[in-house]
Amino acid sequence: MEPSRDQLLEALGRVIDPELRRPVTELDMVRRVDVDQGHVAVTIALTVAGCPLRSSFEDQVRDVFRDVPGVTGVSLSFDVMTPDERTTLTQKLRGGLNERTKGLSLDAATRVVAVCSGKGGVGKSTLTANLAIALTELGQRVGVLDADVYGHSIPHILGIRQKPVLVDRMIVPPVKHDLKLMSIGFFLDDNQPVMWRGPMLHRALEQFLSDVHWGELDVLVVDMPPGTGDVAISLGQLLPRAETIVVTTPQPAAQEVAARAGVMAQKTGMRLIGVVENMSGDVFGSGGGERLAHELGIPLLGRVPLDPIVRECGDAGQPITAAAPAAPTAAELRRIASTVVDLRPGTIVKPLSLVSQ
Repeated sequence: MEPSRDQLLEALGRVIDPELRRPVTELDMVRRVDVDQGHVAVTIALTVAGCPLRSSFEDQVRDVFRDVPGVTGVSLSFDVMTPDERTTLTQKLRGGLNERTKGLSLDAATRVVAVCSGKGGVGKSTLTANLAIALTELGQRVGVLDADVYGHSIPHILGIRQKPVLVDRMIVPPVKHDLKLMSIGFFLDDNQPVMWRGPMLHRALEQFLSDVHWGELDVLVVDMPPGTGDVAISLGQLLPRAETIVVTTPQPAAQEVAARAGVMAQKTGMRLIGVVENMSGDVFGSGGGERLAHELGIPLLGRVPLDPIVRECGDAGQPITAAAPAAPTAAELRRIASTVVDLRPGTIVKPLSLVSQ
C-alpha cells in the first residue's frame, strides 16, 4: 500500500533547515510531493540558489522516509524561492514585522554573555569559542557574535568558512557545532584589515544585532574587542542587559589592564558575573585572576591552564572542547560553562535601549 500524502508530509516535518533551525514544512519550503508505486519525489525550495548545505537536506529526507511504510525509493530535487516567497518567509521568522527591527532582534529571555579583556593576546577569542561549544553540550541553544572587529578570529577557531545567506533583508548566520555565528570576517576578502572609523563600526554592529536572524537562542556569546575603545563602548550601549566575563592572564600587568575593561563594562550598564584566568601555569605564573576578581568584587569562574593542545586545536579549526573533550583543559572549560549557566539571574529588568536610524 502506498503511503498517504499526510504520512509523507508528517515525515517531512522532521526535516530541519540547518541554518534557520525550523522544519521545512513550517517554512513552506516543500514545493511538491509526489508518489508513484512507492517511489516518493520531493521538491524543496531553497532560500537562495547554490545553497551550500544541500547535502544536509538530502541526508535528512532519506532518513525520515526510511521507516515510512510503503516507501520504496526517494528522489529529491531543489528549486529556489521567489522574491515574494522570501519576503513572506522573512515576515514569518520575524513574527510578521515588515520594518527593520530596532535594537536587539533577540527574544527577551535570551541571555547575552559578553567576553571581554583589557588587551589582546590573552586568549579571549579562544575562550569564547570553547565556552560556546561547552554551553551547547549543556543543552543550551547558542549563538556567537564575533564583535572583535579588528581582530576577528572566531570563524578560523571554529573552522567556519561558509558565508552568511541574505534572505530578503534578513541575514541568516552559518551554523557549525550547533552554533550560529556572525562575524565581520565573513564580509571581507581573504585576510583584509578593517579600516573603518567609529560610526561605520557602530552601524555594522547594530546590523549584526538587529538584521541577523538569531532565532530561538538561550545564550548569545559575544567576543568583545579588547580594551575600552569606541567599539567596546558602542557594544555596551547596544547590549545594556549583557552579563560580562573578564578574561586575564595571571601576571599583574594584564590584571591591571583587565580591571579597566571590567569597570568600563559596569559603567555602560553591563553586569559583571566573573573572571577567568587564562594561560595559567609556570610561564605566566598564577593568581592574577583571583586578584582581579577580588578587585572587581566578582567570583573567579576558573583557571584555564596554558596548554599547547588548545593552540593546536584552534589553528586546525577544531576547538579543544570539540576535538579533545577528554583533555583536562576541556574539562575546566566545561566546568566554567556549567558555572555560567548556574549564574543565570532570575530576571533582567533594565530595558533595552533603542538605536535611532
